[in-house]
Formats: sequence, C-alpha cells, structure tokens
Amino acid sequence: MSTSRPADSSAGAPAPHLQHHFTSPAQQFESVVLGMWLFLATEILLFGGLFCAYAVYRANHPEIFEYAHVYLSKSLGAVNTAILLVSSFTMASAVWAAQQSRARLLRIMLALTIACGLGFLGIKYVEYKHKWHEGLLWGKLYRPQHEAAPFSAHHAFEHGQTPPAAPTSAPGDTDVSWVFTPGDTGPRGLLAPGDTTPLVSPEPKVHNVQLFFGVYFALTGLHAVHVLAGLVLLGWTLWRAALGHFSAAYFTPVAMVGLYWHVVDLIWIYLFPLLYLIH
Repeated sequence: MSTSRPADSSAGAPAPHLQHHFTSPAQQFESVVLGMWLFLATEILLFGGLFCAYAVYRANHPEIFEYAHVYLSKSLGAVNTAILLVSSFTMASAVWAAQQSRARLLRIMLALTIACGLGFLGIKYVEYKHKWHEGLLWGKLYRPQHEAAPFSAHHAFEHGQTPPAAPTSAPGDTDVSWVFTPGDTGPRGLLAPGDTTPLVSPEPKVHNVQLFFGVYFALTGLHAVHVLAGLVLLGWTLWRAALGHFSAAYFTPVAMVGLYWHVVDLIWIYLFPLLYLIH
C-alpha cells in the first residue's frame, strides 16, 4: 500500500488540515506514519507473546494439538483467509483512490472492505457457535457433548445411518479393536458438505484437550476484537469520505486505517496455518 505523503501547500496558503505544531503537511504526515508504526509494533508484541505461548504448548504437548485441530473447519478458515486477502486489496485501492482524489471510488472501496470484515466476523460467529454448542471451550468449560466414534461409525452417523456397536473381544483374543470411551475424544467436527476428512483416529487417550481450545480462543478472539475495531475505524473513515474530507491534499486517516487493517490481515495469515493446518 502506498503511503506517499501529501504535497505541501503553495507558499503563503494555509493548509486546512495542518496542526499548529507542524511546519508543513508533509512533516505532519511523516510524524503520523511514525506514530502509527510504533502503535502497530506494540500490537505485534501483544500477539507475539501469544504466539510464544502457542509455541511452548505446541512443543510440550504436540499430541493435543494434532488431535484437537480436526474439530476446526479448514474450509471455513480458508474462506476467511480469502476474504481478508480481498479486503487488503480493496483497502489498498481505497488509499490509492484518496491519493488520486477519486471520491466515489474511495467510498466504494471502503464499503467493500467493511463488507469483507463483516463477512469474516460472520463466519467466526458460525465457528464459535459450533464450539459453544459442542462444549469445545477452554478450561473447565470444556465439556464435549458427544462421544466420538471410529471414523467409519462417525460417517455412518453423519449420513443418517445407525452407527455400529462398539467391537468387543473374547477373553484371550490378541487382535482387539480400539474402543473409545467418554472423555477420550471430542464431539463431531464442523465439516463442509462432502468433506471426507477423518475426524478421529484410533489413538491412545489424549488428556487436557481444553488446552488447545484455550489457545484457539485466545488467539482468534483477540484477532476478532481487532477486526471489530478496524470496522469501527473504517465506518468512521467512510463517513468522512462521504462528507468529502479526503483528497490528494489530505488522505492521512485513510492511509493510517489502511496500515492498521493490513497488519490485522497479516496476523490472520499466521493464525490460519498454525491452528487449522497442524500435522
């Protein structure tokens, strides 16, 4: 995204948006950009701490993360990733439109960016609602509502068939199939129609699965709050654009909101593979 500074006013002509403690619009713009990057650096440090916590827990409990990530919808995560990538393009286009004094295009691009942000939060709502309904939450709130079954039985259940009874063995048998008991596995995952991704596998009992969902909600919840804050800023910017406040001579708010939005998008680019694509 371009952050070219606005041109200085003609000699002797006061700049309407120039604050009294700056000598020129260019100096004011450069100061605002520096301040914005310092703020964004603190945001990166905030998420960096959570990423470090993720790395520590992931290294010490890989079985939890490998097991629990199957209850996240890769398809919905991928759609949200695409939505944010599109929103980055529309936001960059909005900044360009402001720099070129193209007021109508600026309003359109800001509106499209807001629509993308709302779409992202709508999909997160669907995911969060599923986790809440199935008891896939953090800490003591982790109470899976369904017993998981072996893969074949689970998909029979998904297609409306009666799952087969759990296999049994006679005393002395050596070839014993895995039997899942309550608490060994979580409930059904959130899958798109036709998705045949295995939900469970015959693995030994995994404890403390709620640890994964604690990390998941901490990272994605904080990111969702930042998306919501970005939507508020975008709404304010669109309102000012509708009033004709921005042009090639003054587009600083549009550029700064754009920087913030791009960083929020970038953080999701890291969250998606870390949480949804674990192997």
